[in-house]
Amino acid sequence: MPGKSSRIPKFYKLSIDERLKKVAEFAELTGEEIETLSKLGNLDPKIADVMIENVIGGMTYPFAVATNFLINGKDYLVPMVIEESSVVAAASNAARVMRRDGGIASVATDSIMIGQIQLVGVKNPFYAKQVIIEHKDEIIKIANEQDPILVNLGGGAKDIEVRVIDTRVGPMVITHLLVDVKDAMGANAVNTMTEAVAPYIEDWTGGRVYLRIISNLADKRLVRSRVKVYAEDIGGEEVVDGIVAASAFAEADPYRAATHNKGIMNGIIAVALATGQDHRALEAGAHSYAARTGVYTTLSRWEKTDDGNLVGTLEMPMAVGIIGGAVKVHPVARIALKIMGVKTARELAEVMGAVGLAQNFAALRALATEGIQRGHMKLHARNLAVMAGATGELIDKVASIMIKEGRIRFDRAKELVEELTKGTK
Repeated sequence: MPGKSSRIPKFYKLSIDERLKKVAEFAELTGEEIETLSKLGNLDPKIADVMIENVIGGMTYPFAVATNFLINGKDYLVPMVIEESSVVAAASNAARVMRRDGGIASVATDSIMIGQIQLVGVKNPFYAKQVIIEHKDEIIKIANEQDPILVNLGGGAKDIEVRVIDTRVGPMVITHLLVDVKDAMGANAVNTMTEAVAPYIEDWTGGRVYLRIISNLADKRLVRSRVKVYAEDIGGEEVVDGIVAASAFAEADPYRAATHNKGIMNGIIAVALATGQDHRALEAGAHSYAARTGVYTTLSRWEKTDDGNLVGTLEMPMAVGIIGGAVKVHPVARIALKIMGVKTARELAEVMGAVGLAQNFAALRALATEGIQRGHMKLHARNLAVMAGATGELIDKVASIMIKEGRIRFDRAKELVEELTKGTK
């Protein structure tokens, strides 16, 4: 009998149901599994089918709201979509102790994105660089002709930068087109502009353009957030010292910095998912910014003040939008923005930076005190209880026993559910 083939001609032309049927046959899915996959939740099948290719169903993650956030003197409820337990609770608790002095201060810069145009095959790269710079006004004019609406809103191409870089295949001349994309994330606008400019650069220099595309290292579109946390609100100066020591460890050691920054991104990506942002671009930008000096380090810093309190700062790229992309087509993303009450992409960036700083503080505080695993395991125990069949009050009962025993495992959860439900069936 011949093996199964993943070669399915015209698969993309089939309806969602027809595609699901083909996949079900290939993978021998049960009727229950087919029914589970076919549920698209709060997303219309027609919308799902145009968002990405080859859709066969949906997958729903929990949509939660973090409370207590006071940012730039304004109160926010912050929507978060994430599968990791304790993140939302940690963010809410951190925000609660950060409400003094007007809460978290957060400032985003202008929405400047970078479009890169890669020029190769020039014998005199520094001469070519100078030629390109001399055509700056023409480049900006050509770019802005591609998006008159953006220009009318005050955005558009604003400037250029030109660099010569050495690579293993020879020197390259890289032109950066700096574009103010206003309330959009900006990829489509920037890519269109770089495509339009590329042939002219070839003509002026005699070189060959290959790549013309946005850079996700948006180091001209930053958010800077800061906060003061009072020692008396978090357990005293010993906790402050522990957090500062943990921060210093991460600043000096890439192995620790990766997890430190992951804690920041726990909050930022959860908000990004809820609001329909390109979270992959945010992640790439954050980590490349953390390594921009040639050594990977932290996006945040925590320090102790002379009066024994804690101050924290965060600086990172934040390329987000409130128009276009998934924000425009996904109904839940639009609802999330409404819950948050943000009016501009800059305000959204400021909120997300504040959430990242709060999430980072929550993780460091847990590590410096009881350890982060304890909080995680409480929620993990409840999840295991549910998976083992516990419902209602039994969930917390089973979880409590496992925590007390220090045996937080699925097999133990099943045993406890069976023991505690004997005689009730």
